[in-house]
Amino acid sequence: MVLTNSLETQLRSPESSYHRKTELQAFDDTKLGVKGLVDSNLSKIPRIFMVEETRISGTNSLSSASLTIPTIDFQNIIDNNDPSRRAELVDQVKYACENWGFFQAVNHGIPLTCLDGMVEGIQRFNEQDPETKKLFYSRDTTKTAYFNSNFDLYQAPATNWRDTLSCVIAPRKPNPEDLPSLCSDDILNYSKKVMELGFMLFRLLSEALGLEPNYLENIGCAEGLFFLGHYYPACPQPELTLGTADHTDSSFFTVLLQDQIGGLQVRHKNQWVDVRPIPGALVINLGDFMQLISNDKFISVTHRVLAKNIGPRISVACFFRTHHSPENESRLYGPIEELLSEENPPVYRATTIKDFVKHYYWKGLDGISALEHFKL
Repeated sequence: MVLTNSLETQLRSPESSYHRKTELQAFDDTKLGVKGLVDSNLSKIPRIFMVEETRISGTNSLSSASLTIPTIDFQNIIDNNDPSRRAELVDQVKYACENWGFFQAVNHGIPLTCLDGMVEGIQRFNEQDPETKKLFYSRDTTKTAYFNSNFDLYQAPATNWRDTLSCVIAPRKPNPEDLPSLCSDDILNYSKKVMELGFMLFRLLSEALGLEPNYLENIGCAEGLFFLGHYYPACPQPELTLGTADHTDSSFFTVLLQDQIGGLQVRHKNQWVDVRPIPGALVINLGDFMQLISNDKFISVTHRVLAKNIGPRISVACFFRTHHSPENESRLYGPIEELLSEENPPVYRATTIKDFVKHYYWKGLDGISALEHFKL
């Protein structure tokens, strides 16, 4: 892709002539995302992507082995559901959810060929003929599948160095023809296995909260799945921008598949901790709705993705929550009554997923948890 002269001039304009809204619109109108810029051989990133230095450096970033998120092995429960191993696993999940909000799952039951195929499918979609890819470009979030760059393009203080393919997978399974043909089989195959893994995780999370195993499933937490395939091109100036800004997720929990390039960081005890890729592993992180219904017993933790001068980095985030009406407005979610007491009163007011996500999208990835808006 070669940018038009007028657009190229706008995106490289000096500070004195910088008009952010105009440049955002010019970028959006290309319908080619960040990869379109990279294909035009830009040596400097446009101003719309530049982040304040304090937001990139922030607190310390630990790249040594001094801190690492927990890793949990699901082999025994996948193979034979050993009761003693299950109790041990529940304890490990409880520790990770109370203290980190993140863990890496190994031996989770999804074959490596399926994981690799999904990563390759997202790469194929993003690297196809630009004019064909444009057909999926949209900001209409009511669609089953759509491609764009930055869902919060016009709200965020800085644009992230990332393109995303979004697909609504459940509760209404999409028709294959509604998905990009280059990766539709991969999306349907992978998401089916993620749903199966999700049911197992919801049962473990229920037990870790001291509830009956089917509790979270029975209140509809496992009904929805929202698929996000992220593509982070190599960045010529990674020190000036972010792949994904500081944020928490709007899900009950998220299953993240990442390639081996790295860049994901979690904030833990006021420090940024690298989530180092483990071949075959999946990253599980709790979202805001799990913190809300658990009344802060489990935590939804701020995380981000650094931009890199190598790539593309590819990841697939599957959010367990509904996305479309009427499913996303049919239930009110508040702190679970069984977890409340005089000593532990509710922290949050009840809300629907629709209203929560509406607020989340309105504010964008500004580094402030959407949960603040729902506190009592």
